[in-house]
This record gives sequence, structure tokens and C-alpha cells, in this order.
Amino acid sequence: MDVNFPPEKTFGRRNLQLELDGHAIAPASLPEEYQSSEPNALRISFNPAWARKQVRTLSVEYEFSSPENPGGRITLGETEFHLGSRDWFPDLQAPHHLMSANPKSPSPIMLRIIVPSGWLVLARGTRKGQKSQGRETEHRFVLAATDLPPFVVAGHYSVTPTTRRSNAATFWTLQPLKDDPVAAISQIAAAWKTLQTDFGSLDKNIASPHIVESPELTRRILGETEEGPAAAAFPGGAIVNSASLALGTSSPEFLDIITDALARNWFGDEIRPTTDSSIGIGEGLPEYAGIVIEEARNGPDGRRRRILDYLRRYDEARTRAEETPLSVALLTDPVGPRRIALAKAPLFYIALEDICGESQVRQALTHIVTLLRGQKIGYADLRSAIEETSNRSLGQMFRVWLNERGIPQDFRARYPLGTSAAETGE
Repeated sequence: MDVNFPPEKTFGRRNLQLELDGHAIAPASLPEEYQSSEPNALRISFNPAWARKQVRTLSVEYEFSSPENPGGRITLGETEFHLGSRDWFPDLQAPHHLMSANPKSPSPIMLRIIVPSGWLVLARGTRKGQKSQGRETEHRFVLAATDLPPFVVAGHYSVTPTTRRSNAATFWTLQPLKDDPVAAISQIAAAWKTLQTDFGSLDKNIASPHIVESPELTRRILGETEEGPAAAAFPGGAIVNSASLALGTSSPEFLDIITDALARNWFGDEIRPTTDSSIGIGEGLPEYAGIVIEEARNGPDGRRRRILDYLRRYDEARTRAEETPLSVALLTDPVGPRRIALAKAPLFYIALEDICGESQVRQALTHIVTLLRGQKIGYADLRSAIEETSNRSLGQMFRVWLNERGIPQDFRARYPLGTSAAETGE
């Protein structure tokens, strides 16, 4: 059996120990032909062979330490930690032969999280109580077969507001907030409501977003780690670093960072892009969702300002590098072509709105999030869903935007660049 394990550098994984039927075993590397597609997988051999209908017990244990290559999937501190909804747990793979079935997770799954007493905990699933164990507390959650993979957010936090209100955003910070977050709480809750309305419900167990501080979170731009404000999505909210909070919770910069992170819960956790659509869908959809939130917040003028901003970024990036078509643009491309693709991707969805209608595009995305929850999607899935809701044939439009370089002239004509206050937001 092949098992995908957390990447060592990304998670700081160490001390891997495996037991099969109570006996320690050593995993082996995969054959060379599989290593490029499954770089974090190891192979477990069954000796004697695993007979039909026979029950075998596999125990997997490992530790996490400070990662060498940190990102938004894990943070580890002395008084807090978080694990996102991907890659931190063992993932059993189907055998590499015809007619082999994918392993199914047992249902229900009991998730037990043991932390120091006084810590707050959020996790996937339905909360089933907690139990004190001396200086530690065990928090229990039950995951059903329909639940997506687990996540955990925990720490010794100060809560704002102290009185829980239905559907209101909540801050978990290591120290009490220095500024008044009332306006921010309202705007974050409004952005969350827009995402729920336009792209479907996220999770029945998640009623409102949490904004959770983690000083260990680093800022990553185009794959490079930089100093400065940063946020990462986790199902049910956003992880932010101390530099983000220092901007002021009601500052436009802070709210933009939070909005982008919240959108990635729908287009990142609920659905995931195929490799060839990692920019066009994986990055384009969250950015497009940011435009949708901006329109809900500031009307058509806000939508137009964001569109023109992406056009300017695209034109500026085109002066520095040659464009790679969206259909083959990857997150591993050189920085120059990536910048071009990242600016163009959200405009693709605006073009779809202009042709098919806003409600039709957003209804199609709701169908994708609902029906393909937890699965990988590509451009074919996207096109099929929008053609169904709009009753339009979009083959030519997809070919032009995904396979050709440049921005179509009809789009340029609808959104001419200028310097008016209405366009720049000044």
C-alpha cells in the first residue's frame, strides 16, 4: 500500500514510526516511475500478503516541528498552532492496477484534540464535548462521511467580542485588540454573507468566520517568502500574522487581506484546481470572489475599480515578460509570466459575467462548490457548469481567453483605462 505523508520541509515532519499488526515496519521508496507524481509517498509491504476480508491494523505516528518551508498549511508556536485541511494526515492510495478501488474513510471519525487547559479549539465536524485531564483538556469532534478532511486551530487566545453574537465575525488574538474592531466585524461578516449568498454554504457547522492570530505565519508572494502582513485561509475563517493586525482591523489593507483569505475557503478548500488550472481557477476564482465582495460593498463603481486595477497590473507585467496562455500557465512558471497570468485570470470571470450574466456565472459556481465538493476541477468542469446555467455555447470564448495571448478588444472597449477619480478610487 502506498501512503502519502506530510512533506517534511513544509510541515517539519520527523520521527515517522509505522506498525503493522503490532509489529514495527520500515516503509520503502516508490518505484522511480511513480516518484515524480507522488513525491511524498512511501510504500508499505504486507508480509504475509493481505488476504481478502482479512482485517489488518496499521498504526502511523509522526511529529511536527518548525517547518523549513512554512506556508499557510501549518503554523506552530508556543501558545498556538493551526493545521489546514490538506496534507497533514496520512492519505492511503489505491493500488496501481486496473479496477482497483479508492480506499474509503471510515464513518464516523472521532477527532480527539488534546491541548493545554484554557486553550480555545476550532476543528472540522460536529463538536461532541470536552473532558479535562489534569493540565490538559481533550476536545472531541465527530466527522461524518460527507465532511471534508479535518482541520485544527487552537491556542491561548483573547476573544473579541466577548459576547458571542450569531453570524458575527470573531477575533482570536494573543493579546486584546488595541483598536475598536466593531467596523471590521461588520465588514467581515458582510463579506462572509456575500460569499455564502453567491457561492453557496460553506459548512453547516460553521456559522460565522473567525480571524485568528498566528505570529508564525509568513507572507508568500509568487512562491517567495517575504516580511509583512499575511493571511491564510482555514475552513471557517482566516489566520493572520501580527503584522496584519498592526495595520488596524478597520484599515482597507487589512480588510482586503481578510477578504482574499475568506474567498479561498470556497475556492481552495471546498474545491481544488487541477494542475493545469492552478492559476486560472486556483488563483483566478478567489480574486474574482474579491471583486464580487467589492461590488456588494461599494456597488458598480467598486467592481469597475477592481477590474481596472487588474488591467493595469496585466499591462505593467506585460512590459517585463512574455505572456504564457492561461490554459498552460502554472504556479511553477517564472515570476514574469506568473504575474501576467495572475492579473489576467480574474478578468476571465468578469468576461464570463459580461457575456452570460452575473447571476448565471455565480449560480454555476455554486453548483460546482455543492456538487463537486472536495474534488479537483478543471476548465472543462467550469465551462460545462456555466453553459448549463446560461444556456450558451462558450467554446469560442474559452479558446480566446485561455489559449490566446492578450486581452480581447471587446473587453478593452468595455473597460477603457483612464485616470478619473471614479476609476482610481481617489
